[in-house]
Amino acid sequence: MKRVKVEGKHKEHQVLMYAISTCGWCRKTKQLLKNLGVEYEYVDVDLASKEDKEVIKQDIQRRGGDLIYPTIIIDDTTLITGFREAKIKEALGL
Repeated sequence: MKRVKVEGKHKEHQVLMYAISTCGWCRKTKQLLKNLGVEYEYVDVDLASKEDKEVIKQDIQRRGGDLIYPTIIIDDTTLITGFREAKIKEALGL
């Protein structure tokens, strides 16, 4: 699966975002992470292969999440769905 890495000065956390390429909330979340200087990776689910979409779906559901985008996974332990600026900042300690 193709992950796009976005460089940032804050590298303390491993941040993975599942997004939809045409989703306004997903774009807003990417911009928030960029503005905060957070290094992160993202996958545009709608552009992924059928097999990768299934892996992503299973990953999100295994973690107890719903298939809502954006879905952010921080340090393999914290799952945040939707654009939740305060929760994202809190989870990243910013």
